[in-house]
Amino acid sequence: MSLDSNDRTALSDYARRLLGPPVFAVLCTVNADGSPQSSVIWLRADGDDLLFSTIRGRRKCRNMERDPRVSLCAYDPQDPYSYVEVRGTVTMTEEGGDALIDELSRAYDDKPWTPRPSETRVVARVRPTKVVEHVATQSPRRGAKPEDA
Repeated sequence: MSLDSNDRTALSDYARRLLGPPVFAVLCTVNADGSPQSSVIWLRADGDDLLFSTIRGRRKCRNMERDPRVSLCAYDPQDPYSYVEVRGTVTMTEEGGDALIDELSRAYDDKPWTPRPSETRVVARVRPTKVVEHVATQSPRRGAKPEDA
């Protein structure tokens, strides 16, 4: 049984904590045949948008170029019965690609990114169209408001 999903398009403070270092997220894109494609990613918030880096030519990048609809999901490592899902649309640019992956590498791995000249890094920006905070009955957060977590 699940609890309130507090649908919104803005990120709460709790969602921001889950959708950034050190928590990994799962990105889902849509393959050309309509099937889902999932990747574990590093990301960070920029206002209510979410940023992550990928490489031009990778499947997830090709999928997002063809169909910009994506979904991201991250669960609380301290409370796996609580998670945030963000659905939205993505835009991509090569500008800032190397800087973002270096920033994320320092935040997640505590070391600078080693550039790979053969790869073209892109910044993917997700603009949320729906944000769902899910708290299952087993969660210690069950009685707490999302802002209190």
